Amino acid sequence: MSSDTINVGVIGASGFAGSEFLRLAFAHPSVEVKWATGDSQAGVAIAELYPSLAAAYRNDVFVSYEPSLLDGIDAVVMALPHGASQPMVAELVSKGIAVIDLAADFRHDDPAIYDEWYGQAHTEPGLLAEFVYGIPELYRDRIAASDKVAAPGCYPTCAILPLIPLVRAGLITTDRVIVDAASGVSGAGRPPKENTTFCAVDEDFTAYGLLTHRHTPEIEAHIGASVLFTPHLAPMNRGILSTCYATPTAPTSTEALLETLSDAYADEPFVVVSERSPSTKATLGSNCIHISVRYDERTDTVIALGALDNLVKGTAGQALQCLNLMFDLPEVTGLPRVGLTP
Repeated sequence: MSSDTINVGVIGASGFAGSEFLRLAFAHPSVEVKWATGDSQAGVAIAELYPSLAAAYRNDVFVSYEPSLLDGIDAVVMALPHGASQPMVAELVSKGIAVIDLAADFRHDDPAIYDEWYGQAHTEPGLLAEFVYGIPELYRDRIAASDKVAAPGCYPTCAILPLIPLVRAGLITTDRVIVDAASGVSGAGRPPKENTTFCAVDEDFTAYGLLTHRHTPEIEAHIGASVLFTPHLAPMNRGILSTCYATPTAPTSTEALLETLSDAYADEPFVVVSERSPSTKATLGSNCIHISVRYDERTDTVIALGALDNLVKGTAGQALQCLNLMFDLPEVTGLPRVGLTP
């Protein structure tokens, strides 16, 4: 599909992911945000909740969602908590509106995964197979041909992209991959929780979701390996760093592994492969993931690493990257490739 101007609605725009999409969309030459919903913030000025957006959305307010908003809309970005998208998507699809869902509601084809890992039955299992998983570096052609995209989780993106070239090349075994990853607090969402207040997070570093984190089957499905995934909460606003461990299938070297990653991503505008150890700070505000790899001969272990901004390449930026593909625009349009420093 194509359009000179893409009229977009953002459902759940008052959260961190939705507000980040508003920030990026303002700089996009072909995207016009027609409305932004935030039911808990309905009637509140966008600039009041997010002063950083004041220059872009001077007079706009968050509104409550109602079906009449869909008139004249080309695409809807859904930035809702898990489970909230399911009852809304059927109506969007019936109206021929392109959908990009930032939650996990449509990331899996098998509805049994939602029973097992999310503790609730999926209410729209017939739509699951219609959604394309939204990592352009893996599924670019399918995304471009689709009008329904499930944006991946930020943790899975940061684990899948460093690992999948090594799996596809047969360089690591797939029976036991370990992923340790640490995220900034914004990954937990805007509403305050007991474990995400300043006093709880500051000067602390903790693992959570031990053995049961919901992103585990997502990572496994797209790298094709058995994964032990342990997330950690880090005392920073943004960023994810993943450190992934695997066993090589044959003798190898750091140089050979780096060459495999470099070759796999040579033409990818949002993937930086380097011998440098990836840093969350280097990706701040950008839609890039930085990755690297090492081989430890002493323990016969491959270590693949990735770093990204969880609100950009990990969520809203990747959604906009998918939107570009869906509307036949250059994939880099409106997306920052350079991070902020200091």
